[in-house]
Amino acid sequence: MKALTFLLAILITGSACQSQQKKQQPMTSNAPANPYYSRTDTEKLHVTNAEWKKVLPPELYAVAREAATERPFTGKYWDADTKGSYYCAVCGNALFRSDAKFASSCGWPSFFEPIRTASVIYKEDNSYGMHRTEVLCGRCDSHLGHIFDDGPPPTHKRFCMNSVSLDFEPLQ
Repeated sequence: MKALTFLLAILITGSACQSQQKKQQPMTSNAPANPYYSRTDTEKLHVTNAEWKKVLPPELYAVAREAATERPFTGKYWDADTKGSYYCAVCGNALFRSDAKFASSCGWPSFFEPIRTASVIYKEDNSYGMHRTEVLCGRCDSHLGHIFDDGPPPTHKRFCMNSVSLDFEPLQ
């Protein structure tokens, strides 16, 4: 009986170790490398959704190209306070600085202004029976989130963005 208990304990421990090892391995995407991603190029991109679908991970494609929304309080940047810059996860376009980020308690990362005026563009959005303004990347036209007029001074704007649509580079 002791031998059986010992064997069972080894199997459970081994299984837990394998599970832990799997969790520690870096996640890889089935998408090929994105040839359109650049943090220095600001030239407008004209890429079809079919091509984006080949190079973007499915969760990023759903939000960026199909205007899906991640659930509130689940994205990796909604409550982040590290200093640095935020970029479009699709094309690398510079979007926001952390000094323009604020805690809005809405569950998504919120900013009161973009890095530069051309970083983002706006589009009327009347989906789901609401009138809103959609925020798109100024370089690749990917969906980032929405903008509202309830932000802090000096702009009184709240750029409510999806974390999956953002890349972050901390200050060194």
